[in-house]
Amino acid sequence: MAQEHPCRNCLVGVYSCHGKDRKPGKWQCACCWFTFQSFIFLLTLWWIYVCWAAYNDRDDFNTKVFSILSSITGMYVNWFLVVLIVTSVVVIYCCLLLVFALIQVALKEPLDMHWIHKVLLFLAVVIVAAGIAGICVRWMEEWGTALLSLQVTAPFLQLGGVAAVSLLGWFVFQRFFMAKRTVSRVFILMAYLIVVAAVFLSPLVITSPCLLEIRELPPKPALIGHRGAPMLAPENTMMSFQKSMECKVVAFESDVLLSWDGVPFLMHDDSLKRTTNVLEKFPERANNSSSTFSWKELQSLNAGDWYLENDPFQTVSSFSKLDREEARNQSIPSLRDLLNLARKHNTSVIFDLKKLSPGHPYEHNYTQRTIETILNSSIPQQLVLWLVNKDRDRVAAMPPGFQQVYADKEAMRVGGGDRLNIRHSFLSGQEIRNLTQSNVTVNMWVVNERWLFSLLWCSGVSSVTTNSCHRLRDMQRPIWHLAPDTYRAIWITVDCFFLLVVLGFFLLQRRRFRNNRGGRAEHKNGFTNLLTGEMDTFL
Repeated sequence: MAQEHPCRNCLVGVYSCHGKDRKPGKWQCACCWFTFQSFIFLLTLWWIYVCWAAYNDRDDFNTKVFSILSSITGMYVNWFLVVLIVTSVVVIYCCLLLVFALIQVALKEPLDMHWIHKVLLFLAVVIVAAGIAGICVRWMEEWGTALLSLQVTAPFLQLGGVAAVSLLGWFVFQRFFMAKRTVSRVFILMAYLIVVAAVFLSPLVITSPCLLEIRELPPKPALIGHRGAPMLAPENTMMSFQKSMECKVVAFESDVLLSWDGVPFLMHDDSLKRTTNVLEKFPERANNSSSTFSWKELQSLNAGDWYLENDPFQTVSSFSKLDREEARNQSIPSLRDLLNLARKHNTSVIFDLKKLSPGHPYEHNYTQRTIETILNSSIPQQLVLWLVNKDRDRVAAMPPGFQQVYADKEAMRVGGGDRLNIRHSFLSGQEIRNLTQSNVTVNMWVVNERWLFSLLWCSGVSSVTTNSCHRLRDMQRPIWHLAPDTYRAIWITVDCFFLLVVLGFFLLQRRRFRNNRGGRAEHKNGFTNLLTGEMDTFL
């Protein structure tokens, strides 16, 4: 007996654990495991796609996780990057395992998967299930982003799906001709044809705002700096807002809190731990609300070191030496500082008022204190985009020049407004077009990735709030847009080509089986040249 090649033994050993003696009927179990691992591969592939879509909101994810774990760890971790790395490893593992399974088939070896692989596949299921549960419990709105991304990727996924389903036809028709019973053949053929029809004809239901004539492309949305330019400088610092000016933003977006002695300052989190060195300066008060500190205490904190140490957007490596020094010396700015910068550059300001700690001395005149600061800054009132819904009627009467901005369509309709500020996944493309055609200014937040900006550009939004103004500023056109007739011609051409491929596979397999009709060969893994009736029994 000829000695088997070492490479063959290695390839077989990576996947399998079979011995020379093989129990009858064991191939059916191997088929089940092969089906299971194929399903897990598709599941992990889908999950990494969801992670890719959620990458736009990675900073929001990291902030949420920090708020949950800060009392335990007290340090910032880029948890989204951790999730992405783990998911990538799982997808690569499942892909390689599937490749080795196909190598087993090619080498005519039994598909006896090693028990370690079985355990790891179940672990992959647990990891994906944990991710799905986490989104459902803490980040439900992110499913909207994943669905929205399909309007960008669906036309291309369809083309890839057509190619994959067509190539699958080679194996399907092989099983079709193996089957001896008519009912088995009908089942195999009908199942495959249904999948082919669904994939090939899916463009009939695919819609995307980017399928439009070039003359119909709306103007590029304006940019609003989300807490300044947090990819270029520590968020909510004067350096960050000054960097956003280089991106030619039309407005600064921020969050306002009130110090214990009544000074409005810029801070997003209820705690100071993520964006300052409060653990070093006031360790016994580190878990206290940001609004429990006096303005003098807040000014003593460093608001830049954390950024250089944690590098939340993986951009610090591109900083110059001067930028690093400037970032390291940032402090918490007051609202007055931001208003002075906005007045100097004739830039609008939009902000939200965060919740004060219970028993705060200015708890009942929070809004009044903020308005007084705005009016005393001498900024033109039309540059103030008032987003806060509380006491809106009273606010509108006091400084009548403020631009009233609403967070949902119903409140805007009731208030008779014409400015809407809403999350990027809360409106469809058609709703955006209807609003803009009614002269409503629509701003969507937070838009960081080019694919999402392109989609909203094609939808016709007026502006977007972004962390990555330096990237979106340089875009001259959406990443893709096609005339509907052009896309229709592409998918019909591709469908016709691959229909010919499918038909060719059918004819080739029929010819092979007709030529081998007299033979009775047995294949060790049960996938090809099965004994008469085995495929029918499996089905």
